[in-house]
Amino acid sequence: MPDETEQHRTAPADEEVTDRILTAANVISFVRLCLSFVALALLLQGDNDILAAAVFAVTALTDCLDGQVARRTHTVSKLGQLLDPAVDRVLMICAVVGLLLVGRLPLWVVVVVVARDALMLVGGAWLLSRYHVRIPVVYAGKVATTFLFIGMAGLILNVPLVPGLGLCDAPWLPGFNSVSCSWAIWAVYLGLALALATTVYYVASALRELRKVRTGSAHEPE
Repeated sequence: MPDETEQHRTAPADEEVTDRILTAANVISFVRLCLSFVALALLLQGDNDILAAAVFAVTALTDCLDGQVARRTHTVSKLGQLLDPAVDRVLMICAVVGLLLVGRLPLWVVVVVVARDALMLVGGAWLLSRYHVRIPVVYAGKVATTFLFIGMAGLILNVPLVPGLGLCDAPWLPGFNSVSCSWAIWAVYLGLALALATTVYYVASALRELRKVRTGSAHEPE
């Protein structure tokens, strides 16, 4: 299954994928990886929300930069193909875990985000290595990731706070209960809804492709 944040994991057919480690794109990816942990540390300090949100936003907004640099400089590398999507996953995990620890995100959201990422990464790697099948990314998946990143940045900033809808008393449903919370929780909910919908699509597509592969193998002459 695909990774909606991938940028240079697949090189053009006529472009060589190098074994180089020290490339401009890989340096950018490594800096983004470090910034993910810097944003987490700032968030956990408790008095640097603005700076933490700024670092997180810069790291998220530069998502496509390393991939663009790799393609334009013809330095798409094997390390970059792994590092680029991994950084985005680390950034997302740092955000949800940090927000959970500071009490701005319920546990179930963290579980859903991490479980979905694990399914996409492990499932995609298994399909590619075992059956050479790659499920193409759909636009809705990229939109989902964008909304999640916007929501996480807003929750890290934690202003302005808006009144809850008061539809329930469940503390694990911020926004729906009566407790004031960041406006960004609604972006997170929208991103989660789109992410789950696209996950269903990806799983269905993967099963369909597997049936094609297995049917083709069954009809091949021995």
